[in-house]
Amino acid sequence: MNPDDARQGAQTSPGRRLLLIALILTAVRLVFAGLIPLTEDEAYYRLWAQHLQAGYLDHPPMIAWWIRLGEQLCGDTALGVRLVPALSTGLVTWLIGDLARRLGLAAATAERAALWYNATFTIALGGMLATPDTPACLFWTLTLWQLARVWQGESRAWWLGAGLAAGLCCLSKYSGLFLAPGVLAWLLLAPGGFAELKRPWPWLAAVLAVAAFAPNVAWNATHGWPTFDKQFGRVGGSGLHLGRLPEFLVTQFLLLNPLIAVQAARGAGGAWRRRREIDAPRVLLPLAVAAPFLLYLTVHSLHDRVQGHWPAPAFGALVIAAAFAAETSGPGLRRAPPLLGLGLSALALLHLATPWPRLGGSDPALHIRQWPAFAGQVEALRLAQGAAWVGAQSYGVTAQLDAQRRIAAPIVQIADRERYFDWQAGADLSGPGLVLDLERRMKTTDLERCFTQVQPLGVIDRGQGRSRWTRYALFRVAGPKRDLLRLGCP
Repeated sequence: MNPDDARQGAQTSPGRRLLLIALILTAVRLVFAGLIPLTEDEAYYRLWAQHLQAGYLDHPPMIAWWIRLGEQLCGDTALGVRLVPALSTGLVTWLIGDLARRLGLAAATAERAALWYNATFTIALGGMLATPDTPACLFWTLTLWQLARVWQGESRAWWLGAGLAAGLCCLSKYSGLFLAPGVLAWLLLAPGGFAELKRPWPWLAAVLAVAAFAPNVAWNATHGWPTFDKQFGRVGGSGLHLGRLPEFLVTQFLLLNPLIAVQAARGAGGAWRRRREIDAPRVLLPLAVAAPFLLYLTVHSLHDRVQGHWPAPAFGALVIAAAFAAETSGPGLRRAPPLLGLGLSALALLHLATPWPRLGGSDPALHIRQWPAFAGQVEALRLAQGAAWVGAQSYGVTAQLDAQRRIAAPIVQIADRERYFDWQAGADLSGPGLVLDLERRMKTTDLERCFTQVQPLGVIDRGQGRSRWTRYALFRVAGPKRDLLRLGCP
């Protein structure tokens, strides 16, 4: 072989192209991770990272551990908070491409699946965010990738890796619990899958998954089961709300990227029809694993709203199905999904990363803009009022003020104290305080139930948005009537 030809072949090999896709997208994602201010939820999870433990009221602890690691490398900055999540989405990109190859898809189809994963709006806009969904997506996909290696006939020891990854997925978000029935569904559908259940490997994997998840279970047991009560309390519902189902379906159709969603439906149908063909790609594996989770979300939508980001762990399976279906589509239909998803998402990210233009009172960027200057205003007002502490009604405002590091006094959420356990046990709230939150949330009568002195100080606007999301009412309070750190101010 001509050396030049060999060199060119190596440079354009499927593995290198897949890696290049993951690296380029990760580099872009890291740039935006450093430029875009933190969301309220990310600022809240940043507080978790300052108080590492094995569980929290809202979720298991993985995202807090990831944020702490990122801050050790890049400091207490937006990039530090998002470093590990952004890198993990790059790894998921590569895993999806390699998983598609292992399921029997062509190299070009595998690369398409990796690219299309990033062209879904949920991942294009949220793949860098420090939220529990990001580690859940990684460990869910890692579980599938190792199962595919077992299916390929490699060592059954990969079952152990799959079990560990599934446990870490549960330690990220409780949606990982659906991996167990999903894997069972796959084994019942796959040729020879039932025989695999007669071997010890799947059961050893289950033991490893339980062991990995055990720290969060133990933490809940010693803290009164707060996370279990909060998350599993959503399952029952309170009556049918049939309008939620079309809302869920339409939302996911849009967030998956409409062009990808249509192909995913085609691919899922094709994978089912060809499930008994020995030489057919095993696209059914990731779809079967995701099926119980997606079925639960569908049922959940009959009685309550499904948040747009909840199905994210299943997106890998859906884009593999979509890429599989696109093999029989024309070039235009194969090129359009990334142009739509990545193009519109790039415009949205640019808007979030810059202070302009303003799109009016409903601009989503208002939620994250002008927090440093606003925190400076609050600190100046605190000093002028002689307040010894700052309080807020919501966890988002509390976390955002803390993240700016401009207030030289304790910052306390005076409601929902169960979120914080004993983190602020040493804070002294006996002196006068400055309490604020969005104007629409604040009522003088609520504060008067908790303080003997309540003095309204007016309203200040965070920025020039003049929006219900940027106007904050402030009060000087004194004389607490109850133990605020233990009981809060409901």
